[in-house]
Amino acid sequence: MTSRQRLSVVIISKNEADLLPDCLASVSWADEIVVLDSGSEDNTVEVARQAGARVWQSTHWQGFGKQRQLAQSYASNDMILMIDADERVTPPLRQAIEQVLSSPASNTVYSLGRSNLFLGRFMRHSGWYPDRVMRLYPRQLSYNDNLVHESLETQGAPVVALKGDLQHLTCRDLVAFQRKQLNYAAAWAQERHQRGKRCGIVSIFTHTLGAFCKTLILRAGFLDGKQGWILAVVNAQYTFNKYSTLWALNRPSAKGSV
Repeated sequence: MTSRQRLSVVIISKNEADLLPDCLASVSWADEIVVLDSGSEDNTVEVARQAGARVWQSTHWQGFGKQRQLAQSYASNDMILMIDADERVTPPLRQAIEQVLSSPASNTVYSLGRSNLFLGRFMRHSGWYPDRVMRLYPRQLSYNDNLVHESLETQGAPVVALKGDLQHLTCRDLVAFQRKQLNYAAAWAQERHQRGKRCGIVSIFTHTLGAFCKTLILRAGFLDGKQGWILAVVNAQYTFNKYSTLWALNRPSAKGSV
């Protein structure tokens, strides 16, 4: 009889004291919870410790990919579930994960369907559902080094989709969400600039228009009502910020010019 695999839930955090309690409660059944904090100025660390999590701190920020790698290095179990403070494991998803742990498959990665909240509505279209992410995997695998939009390097392992949703409180406050998007856009542009990537002025606007049309029409964002229309504009704005920042980084310095 195959023994049940033990699960380590791994979370990276910074100033997540408000969101963390519900996140931790949704995975309280796990064998271990590891939290790596990036220098919170609120009581995130205390909240995590009170919930029984094993907590480490690292303020040497090298990007999301590197931070997830470091956080995972503190885990001690065979299976990793990587989640964020603004995510919650629903009961159906927990049941699916428990089944995996009870009947483990060798070298298999599991994708979770995310249900994303946008301005009070869990989106069902717009490319936001099912927003599948590979988050449950054996500990010998790890994330890549990307500054943002990091992803798991599966090394050719088969990927199995699990039932049940991972709820993601993506956007509760539009201004805060757009600030985060702006930071992501800047990191995206900086990363590609360092790799020698360039873009022209026409490319900025074709990508921006394409993002709007893809969200609203191709991904049926109009079926998500008012939030779908707003999200299409937000996605276009994010795309504009990415490519215009990359364009600006590749411009010669104007310092001293007349």
